[in-house]
Amino acid sequence: MLVLDSSRTNTALARRAARRFVQARCPWADANDVLLVVSELLGNAVRHTEGAWLLRMSCRREALVVEVHDGSSSLPVPRAGDAQNGGGFGWGIVQELASSVTVRPHGAGKAVQAVWHPALRARAA
Repeated sequence: MLVLDSSRTNTALARRAARRFVQARCPWADANDVLLVVSELLGNAVRHTEGAWLLRMSCRREALVVEVHDGSSSLPVPRAGDAQNGGGFGWGIVQELASSVTVRPHGAGKAVQAVWHPALRARAA
């Protein structure tokens, strides 16, 4: 398991650690896809919430799970992509690349969870 929080690291170092984790512990997963989702979720936590974030990753034979916790109870809102001004593409990217995405509000904010399943990845290839 990999657990990182904003009080001890920054998003760039968290992304590097996430890549190393996937490559070492979950070789069946597409590290580029996972890294893009981690980047989007951390970027959203920094951009759209106040306070700390927590990244938690785990990999077992049946699933790779990425969770980002933040201090906002506001749920992600899909926006139309704006190529001229940037933005609006991230949530759709997250939903497209992961096998499933859930958002769970909790007392201190919310957790966004993206899951990849090796069987679904094999069928898509």
